[in-house]
Amino acid sequence: MSTSVPSALSIEGLGLQIGGATILKDVDLDIAPGSTVGVIGPNGAGKTTLFNVISGVTRPTSGRILMDGADITRASVPQRARAGLGRTFQTSSLFPRLSVLENVRLAAQVGLGGNYSLLRFPRRTDAATALALEQLVKVGLTHKLDTAAGDISHGDKRKLEIAVLLATQAKIVLLDEPMAGVASGDVAGLVDTIREMQDATGCTVLMVEHHIDVLMGFVQKVAVMYSGSIIAFDSPQQIMENPVVQSAYLGRTGEPTQESAA
Repeated sequence: MSTSVPSALSIEGLGLQIGGATILKDVDLDIAPGSTVGVIGPNGAGKTTLFNVISGVTRPTSGRILMDGADITRASVPQRARAGLGRTFQTSSLFPRLSVLENVRLAAQVGLGGNYSLLRFPRRTDAATALALEQLVKVGLTHKLDTAAGDISHGDKRKLEIAVLLATQAKIVLLDEPMAGVASGDVAGLVDTIREMQDATGCTVLMVEHHIDVLMGFVQKVAVMYSGSIIAFDSPQQIMENPVVQSAYLGRTGEPTQESAA
């Protein structure tokens, strides 16, 4: 008898209310292991808020979140990280005064079962440093090992953030606008880096991105958010042809609904 494989990430009836205002409403999303999913929507649709709830930065007021079938709705951010959930933010979350190598090495310590510690000097022979160097090779930053993270280009910072995620050995990766602020000439290289990360690890990727043309050519499925709800979840081609999605973006008469998107 065959057994079904649990979804990498399953969101059921997720809701968030703050001060009487509804920020997220009845969000349902089921993401298969190893898949690549884009999240799009107008400004204020709730995309980053959804990421905040999934990653544990914000607690939902209703619904639940399952990771590999296990309920993580009330788990802390560190607990989710240890379970294999990693995230980048719209603005850099790196340690700007630490070197490129030291940033990744700290993440590697966590990936190997330790804790973040700035007190352990990064020797070039220990396991955490070896893991960090391996990830920096993958993103092409070995020529900047000793450069302070705050001194590298914005595109390289994004690559460094991906190396940090790789070092934590995350199984589910949330990328919040990874192309934001990246020079147009560096976008293709960053997309390749993300694709290579997924090929190398088999991780599941959930990505918010305003570069729609880039996202549509990269992901397998797209979730469209509008006013705190998901109004469509389909292949890129079907999403682009969906009149409800067009209404959400172009502001045509009538608010889009999940029912009309079905």
